[in-house]
Amino acid sequence: MQRIVIDPVSRIEGHAKISIHLNEKGEVSEARFHVAEFRGFERFCVGRPFWEMAGLSARICGICPVSHLMASAKAGDQIMAVRIPPAANKLRRLMNLGQILQSHALSFFHLSAPDFLLGWDSDPAKRNVFGLIAANPELARAGIRLRQFGQEIIEHLGGKKIHPAWAVPGGVRVGLSVASREHLQGWLPEARTTTFQALELFKSYLDNHPEEIDNFGNFLSLFMGLVTPDGLWEHHDGVLRFVDSNGRVVADGIEASRYQEVIGESVETWSYLKSPYYKPFGYPRGMYRVGPLARLNICTRIGVPLADKELIEFRQRAGGIAISSFYYHYARLIEMVAALEFIEQLLADPDMHSDRLRAEAGINQLEGVGVSEAPRGTLFHHYQVDKDGMLQKVNLIIATGQNNLPMHRTVTQIAQRYIKGTTIPEGMLNRVEAGIRAFDPCLSCSTHAYGQMPLKIQLFNAEGTLVDEVSRS
Repeated sequence: MQRIVIDPVSRIEGHAKISIHLNEKGEVSEARFHVAEFRGFERFCVGRPFWEMAGLSARICGICPVSHLMASAKAGDQIMAVRIPPAANKLRRLMNLGQILQSHALSFFHLSAPDFLLGWDSDPAKRNVFGLIAANPELARAGIRLRQFGQEIIEHLGGKKIHPAWAVPGGVRVGLSVASREHLQGWLPEARTTTFQALELFKSYLDNHPEEIDNFGNFLSLFMGLVTPDGLWEHHDGVLRFVDSNGRVVADGIEASRYQEVIGESVETWSYLKSPYYKPFGYPRGMYRVGPLARLNICTRIGVPLADKELIEFRQRAGGIAISSFYYHYARLIEMVAALEFIEQLLADPDMHSDRLRAEAGINQLEGVGVSEAPRGTLFHHYQVDKDGMLQKVNLIIATGQNNLPMHRTVTQIAQRYIKGTTIPEGMLNRVEAGIRAFDPCLSCSTHAYGQMPLKIQLFNAEGTLVDEVSRS
């Protein structure tokens, strides 16, 4: 048995490694995505009052703070057994759309576009956002500005771009000022122009690179996410739906509080990242994907005109349900179009300036489940408390974890396509890493990283002798 190790994977949020196992013929038999560091939020939150959890859990991640803030606040709503005021719900939705927009812009322009625009085999020292700035400064600047717009939404609502302690059990702390609304509305034309430029650019790339579609995680699986009761695209409320690769609805209308009826969680000895699966199918057959690709596959339509037009073309290009993980990039861009349309609607809503923002109540339930769509997929916060509201048990099911099994399948498929023999071409390594980047994993939700780590890939033959080595600083 031979083994290639990529440690760490570059241009993702957090640190992990990939090990690729070869047989005696030098052919790839298996690839694994390892998350080898541990944080333990589920354990050290036990014993704290549930009122603190929204602000505390937002600190899980500097990229996804809003996602955890929303899911946690919704779990608190259930413990209080309240229906939050309509204005509070709309304001939460606005912030979540800002989070989706800024995160998708980060993924596309900063982490993935260097591959599309600079080339898979380009110099790794330049294959990054700085290289993109040098090669295409106008596009790079526009991408940075687009992400900034999403962050501005978060800041104008929550007071700061990162870790806003704003959504709380029962609602939100403050509304949106008229001045902030007008400021954000002024950004919309520029944001829309940049999004459509990126979308057309990526469509052109798809037209000329069918190989990536065929080999980047192109396999059958289930897809899961939130939809409205009538099947529209959803990002904050709604019910759970599972769809298979033929578009058949496998399970539908599942309330968040019932998630344990359909989702099981498995663990492997070689990773701290859990592997959720669709429980009726068992593990690992019940593999499913979440995130932008899944959300576009499970909904009947999005519900806004520009994004619905793009969704029709997306499905035509994919031949129905999109099963290639390379389409995650495409799906993100369409969700950015949708986010801008919904943001425009919400900014024009008079409820943005309401002062009825919070429902008041005590502890009326000893258990609460909050579910929201993070940029990377469906996020679950499940809390059990005692009569005083002190947390007795916390379970977090992170979107990246739900994509764990599909990421393994993706890197295995790519490695089997591109790794031949006992040498390690740079472009091959980058394609294997790019299979992970397609899912845009956010490992801060489950790991802790310190400083900058080098990348070292070593290839050993069946006798354990080092036959090739590639390093990056």
